[in-house]
Amino acid sequence: MGFTNKVYSFRSFSFWFWVLLIYVIVALVWWFVSLERLTADMTALKLAELNPKAADFDLLREDVLLYQKRQTAKFVGEGVAFLALILAGAFFVYRSIRKQIEVSALQQNFMMAITHELKTPIATTRLSLETVLRRKLDEVQQQKLLLSALSETNRLNILTNNILLASQMEEKNFQRENEEVNLADVVETVVSDYKNRYPNRHIEASADKDLFIEGDELLIQIALSNLIDNALKYAPKDSPVYVDLMNDNDNIQVKVSDEGSGVPDEEKQKIFEKFYRSGNENTRKAKGTGLGLYLTRKIITDHNGDIFVMDNTPHGSIFVIQF
Repeated sequence: MGFTNKVYSFRSFSFWFWVLLIYVIVALVWWFVSLERLTADMTALKLAELNPKAADFDLLREDVLLYQKRQTAKFVGEGVAFLALILAGAFFVYRSIRKQIEVSALQQNFMMAITHELKTPIATTRLSLETVLRRKLDEVQQQKLLLSALSETNRLNILTNNILLASQMEEKNFQRENEEVNLADVVETVVSDYKNRYPNRHIEASADKDLFIEGDELLIQIALSNLIDNALKYAPKDSPVYVDLMNDNDNIQVKVSDEGSGVPDEEKQKIFEKFYRSGNENTRKAKGTGLGLYLTRKIITDHNGDIFVMDNTPHGSIFVIQF
């Protein structure tokens, strides 16, 4: 409902904006026409006052007509200058307000998503723990419910960490470590953690050894975790997710591949923007807040790296981190 209201509000603004701009342009044209008519009347009056029999009649007539041409040129110059200023101002105002409305809509989507993302793990964890406390279950069932609660608390922890870290990096309050990071160890640690959390999902890792960068190991782990989490969310549950670390022509690459629906070409850059998610939050099924990929890009660029997404074959996406 909120997203629809934002769209309607922007359309209403656009309509009245263009109506006002057209009115101003028409008023400017009318001003030019009125001044031209006034100048023509004054010219005609001056020409009527001239004596055709005077020796300098032709010279005086030329002076009057030259004055009319100068006035016309003056009006044209002023009109063009005013029109250019009006159009430039209108362009910047329209672009600024449009951007503000888009950001507002993204923030509203984020608030809807974050509300759902916070409530779901809390409710699931509470239900699991209440079931363990109130019912006499065998050890296997208890273990299953406790693992479910632990998984949801881990998910909640990742979510809150993403929010806090994004805020700190936005305000430049976060002081990252600068140490030698073994990327093979990072891949092994993160993939192992996800295999434990999602034992029913197929996650494969392949990592070249002795690949190091200078940076913050915890931040690199968060970036990679966000990519794997993203792949697990958007890929079918029975499809594999591949994590590959390699040295490609002196460029260190980390690739996270999935066999999901992929990313449309027009969204391959937008998905790294803050709060951006494809579609409407009211109809979107996949969990998320629109912060994960944004935060991942911030982390990678802060480590002098690059991140982009490619199409997988026959379908899906490949997210590539390159140092």
